[in-house]
Amino acid sequence: MSRPKTQSKQTARKPAKSRKQPYLIGAAVLVVAGVLGMASYQVSAPDPRPTVDGSGAAAASDPAQGDAHPELTGLARRDAKDPLAQGRADAPVVMIEYADFKCSYCGKFARDTEPELVKKYVDNGTLRIEWRNFPIFGAESEAAARGAWAAGQQGRFWQFHAAAYARDAKEKGFGGDRLKELAKEAGVPDAARFAADLDGEAAKAAVKKDQDEAYALGASSTPSFLINGTPLAGAQPMDSFAQVIDAAARTAKK
Repeated sequence: MSRPKTQSKQTARKPAKSRKQPYLIGAAVLVVAGVLGMASYQVSAPDPRPTVDGSGAAAASDPAQGDAHPELTGLARRDAKDPLAQGRADAPVVMIEYADFKCSYCGKFARDTEPELVKKYVDNGTLRIEWRNFPIFGAESEAAARGAWAAGQQGRFWQFHAAAYARDAKEKGFGGDRLKELAKEAGVPDAARFAADLDGEAAKAAVKKDQDEAYALGASSTPSFLINGTPLAGAQPMDSFAQVIDAAARTAKK
């Protein structure tokens, strides 16, 4: 799967705490890149052909093996005030989701699997889900990402997320008027503020920060996930997520 031509793979910033830690993090990123950048299972990626959605049969990581890289758990922000996250900030397991609102498989995950994860793990305090905007399908992807961020500034990110991922919502596009409709559907109270935030520099910077983080990990398709440092690519079945989350929770208790 090719990476968007307008983007280049970024290099992860290396902490200056010691000489050993940067090496470990760099090694982990190479492994994660192998999973998120090359392996796929129900993922969407930019493609020069007319269709953009593809489901690959490449060998993704086996969730049962628990290929965790603890040094990458620091990517979890654990900010209790983060409007683009749900679940306790001190939950033992954090799942970081890198996704695009124009991605069909991201929508499938949002509709079919994520609600199950929330019910089974988020509600009982085991799991925290942190969203990262990873727009890879051009201008409308970028606009939708900024719109979601703007809705989050008024506490309506997850409602916007649900509206944008509703069945057949993607086919209506994410132009300016459509984003306003989604904000209204999501219950964003201040339309003028939403419009200002949508086009503001803060939204652009926030989206770029998330995007750079995903590219630094070698992700080139959506959805991509990190669960306490374990990479998982694609809208995989509930059981695949459960295996990784359960293993991470057991490790966290030790």
